[in-house]
Amino acid sequence: MNTPIKLTFLILCIALTATAFVVPAKRADVTPEHEKTVAGICSVVEDKNLCSITLKTVPSNDPAFLVRYLATAAESSVKRGLNFLSGIKPKYKGNAFATNCITGCEKQLNNALEDFADFWKAAGENITSMADNYFTCKKKMTSIFTYQSTCLDDIYEKKLLKEVQGGIGLGKRMSGESLDVFAGMDKVFNTLNIKTKLNQQDTDSLLPPPLSFYYN
Repeated sequence: MNTPIKLTFLILCIALTATAFVVPAKRADVTPEHEKTVAGICSVVEDKNLCSITLKTVPSNDPAFLVRYLATAAESSVKRGLNFLSGIKPKYKGNAFATNCITGCEKQLNNALEDFADFWKAAGENITSMADNYFTCKKKMTSIFTYQSTCLDDIYEKKLLKEVQGGIGLGKRMSGESLDVFAGMDKVFNTLNIKTKLNQQDTDSLLPPPLSFYYN
C-alpha cells in the first residue's frame, strides 16, 4: 500500500472513530434555516467539526432542542465511558495502581452523571427556561467536564492513560462542546437574533428536588 493510500485510510479511520458513538437522528432534508442555527451554535465550540456532525441531521431548527441534543450526546458518551471502564477493570485485577485509577474514574464519571440530572432540571425544554437558569446550566456543565478531566489528570502511567483516554475521551470532548456552548451563549443568541436575556444568577437552590426526595 503506497503512502497516499495509507494516509487516506488513516484519516477515514479517525473520522469513523470520532463519530462512532454519536449517531444523530435522521433528517430527510437540511434547510438553510437549520444550517444557520447549527452554524450559530457550533461557532463558539473548539471542535466545530464534531459539533456540526452531531447536529447537522437532527430533525429540528429549534436552538434549545439542538443545544439539549448536544448535551444528550455528551451524557450518552459518558455512560458508554463508564461501561468501558467496567469492561477493562478485570484485566487489571492484580494491579493495585491501575485498579485504583479505574475505580477513581468510575466515581468521577458517576459524579458527572449526577450533575447531568441537575443540568436537565435547569435547562428545561425551551430557550426561556434555559436562559432563566443559564448560570446554573453553565456551572453544572463545568463540573461535568471537570470530573472527567480530573479522572485523567490522576493517571500518570502512560499506557493506562492512553487506554482510558481512548474509552472515555469522547464523553469528555462532547461535554467540552456543551460547556463551550454555554460559555458562549451570549454570542449564540446574538448570532441567531434571540432577544431573551441570560440570567447570570445561580438558581440551583430554586430547582425542584429529585424524585427520591419525596420517598425518603
